[in-house]
Amino acid sequence: MKLSDKQKNEIKVAIIRKLVMHGIWGAKHTPFEFVQKGLPKELRGYAKDVAEELIRAGFLLSHPTSYGVQISLNPDKAEEIKSIIITKED
Repeated sequence: MKLSDKQKNEIKVAIIRKLVMHGIWGAKHTPFEFVQKGLPKELRGYAKDVAEELIRAGFLLSHPTSYGVQISLNPDKAEEIKSIIITKED
């Protein structure tokens, strides 16, 4: 199954919203696998791909550790991140 742009955007917003709700900014990070939780089973496999896109776009920061990759929201893009969430809610 290939994701439509609408589905990709919904996953991006869900990932960003979840990290904002949990206050995962900058030095406070969470396991990369956390982005999959709470998504429908059929979309969980795509969540990692979408999260990697968010890392390349600079919205997420990755923190490699000895026990796996950790991620957090980029505080330098806080305004853009908040506008993505507000735009989706309207």
